[in-house]
Amino acid sequence: MSGRTANSPLVTAYRGGRPSTRPIWMMRQAGRSLPEYRALREGTAMLDSCLRPDMAAEITLQPVRRHKVDAAIFFSDIVIPLKLAGIDVDIVAGVGPVMGEAIRTAEQVRNLPDLDPAALAPIIETVGIVTSELNTTPLIGFAGAPFTLASYLVEGRPSREYLHTKALMREDPETWHALLGWVAKVTGSFLRTQAIAGASALQLFDSWAGALTLDEYQTFVAPHSAAVMSMIDDLPVPRIHFGTKTGHLLVAMRDVGATVVGVDQFTPLDVANDLLGGTTPLQGNIDPELLSGPWEALEANVRDVLKRGLSAPGHVVNLGHGVPPETDPDVLTRMVALVHEEG
Repeated sequence: MSGRTANSPLVTAYRGGRPSTRPIWMMRQAGRSLPEYRALREGTAMLDSCLRPDMAAEITLQPVRRHKVDAAIFFSDIVIPLKLAGIDVDIVAGVGPVMGEAIRTAEQVRNLPDLDPAALAPIIETVGIVTSELNTTPLIGFAGAPFTLASYLVEGRPSREYLHTKALMREDPETWHALLGWVAKVTGSFLRTQAIAGASALQLFDSWAGALTLDEYQTFVAPHSAAVMSMIDDLPVPRIHFGTKTGHLLVAMRDVGATVVGVDQFTPLDVANDLLGGTTPLQGNIDPELLSGPWEALEANVRDVLKRGLSAPGHVVNLGHGVPPETDPDVLTRMVALVHEEG
């Protein structure tokens, strides 16, 4: 982490401090809600845009310039580390990540390729471009957690039920743990590269962990998320862990090695703080569904989040999930200003 961002409101709050202004950034702040993003991306496939350093850097910076948020979030896709490792994956419009073949057997797992460090060169270049422009504004690096990435590999595409994933987990735990061990190494390398290149904090997204029971999470997932965290715990950067519908998992997700816990809109921040013993900085949790509704409802939710966030030792404002693509960007700018005025 660059010393330029050490005293920023974001890093201060992540460390458990109380900056004079409550910091805010938004998951998916760089993306389809911005007309400048749509114009820049036109004609370029999603994964290609992530691996073109000039384009990925510009997309990362766009919401910082427009909204005056307190951090940039590295523009990438959750499956980019898999692609860099040599996995056949593409983003299909209206579907999401689709694998060339699903990974469900021990032989397939044994044949998974190692991630060549040279493949991470575009990531290093992008981070360098972004941090040189951001100056004292932090860049947050991110990656998908082992369970979420493994679920894409096993299902072959996005799923609502995770039938193949849970079947592999229960019926062939040896292959399951081997697969997640491979994913953990890839994810850890991806995160570590971003931090060494200049990211000031790292967020591990376990988007689909809410589909698991606490017992399933602790038995089949937590050891591998902990392995990711152990690959970066020697670096002087905050480590945020986030998933949706994970209120029942917050303590377990913290205990894999996170220093900050992201909270979705379904668990009030003061409740999350109590669950975590009042010792862990929190991030969240404005309801993204309110972004397209009346301003009065959104404003009330923002004020409620700010009030409840005071219960935690540190609080970074965010949404409970990503910015919906149909969101009016002017609403986001106004919301950021409200947080800065009232926080």
